[in-house]
Amino acid sequence: MANTDSNTVKRLALWGIPLAFGVMGLKLVAWWVTGSVALLSDGLESSVNVVAAIVAFAAITYAAKPADKTHPFGHHKAEYLSAVLEGVLIVVAALLIVVEAVPAVLAPTSMEAPVLGLAINFAAGVINAVWAWALIRAGRRYRSPALAADGQHILSDVVTSIGVLVGLVLAIVTGYAVLDPLLAILVALNILYQGWKVIAHSVDGLMDHAVEPEEAEAIQAAIAENGAGSLGVHDLKTRRAGAATFVDFHLVVPAAMPVGQAHDICDRLEDAIRAVQPGAQIAIHVEPETEKAHGVRVRIERAGS
Repeated sequence: MANTDSNTVKRLALWGIPLAFGVMGLKLVAWWVTGSVALLSDGLESSVNVVAAIVAFAAITYAAKPADKTHPFGHHKAEYLSAVLEGVLIVVAALLIVVEAVPAVLAPTSMEAPVLGLAINFAAGVINAVWAWALIRAGRRYRSPALAADGQHILSDVVTSIGVLVGLVLAIVTGYAVLDPLLAILVALNILYQGWKVIAHSVDGLMDHAVEPEEAEAIQAAIAENGAGSLGVHDLKTRRAGAATFVDFHLVVPAAMPVGQAHDICDRLEDAIRAVQPGAQIAIHVEPETEKAHGVRVRIERAGS
């Protein structure tokens, strides 16, 4: 990730902290005004957003540190740790909601000042929707797992808020106060599902998941089109670590080819791969044609073919 992109990601993560505090404050005011358990559940989820925003900023700042002697491949995976922690916090929030909602199901109470409370909660939801869209878009553009996870979590918060608003309007119209705590329990189940998705995606990243299929195809095409002079490529491997992409493979050349000529082919291939995967870290093992091929192979295009 370029320094400019890294600074943009850090700036977005930093802005997420005061926004998370503001949205949480609005939702808790909505709960205080109405006494609604469903609105309390929505506020509790937003309190997790506050912690997640702080953790995401810390992780993104640490992940941007350059490689050093003890971390020669960089600190990119710190973002995945942040996303895992965020998923755990989401699950904790869901359990807290259930603790509040179950007693209210047994003894439901009517809301006070419902219109004002719902209006405040709606305003908080609009702020969250705009911010979630911005974070997800930036997370994908700059390949920041922490930023994308934060955006996905906030988006789940928006969905929750919409469900809460619709459910509470039904409770007010029908007069069934028990709908309020039942809705809170449904919110908790949705939050649990979102938390599981965040954790699963992040753990997958920690396990050195390969790049997406379309990215792998672009890398293979770049190698095939720019490997003239070599005899082929095998044992092609890719992995993603936060914003960084790692590519390594074996380049087969004629046994009599001079080292300098083989090096020129490697330089050409590295430039071609970085054209489709900016900033990719590439390792190429050059070997003679007598070696046995294995792993993922790439056929080099011949001139005129």
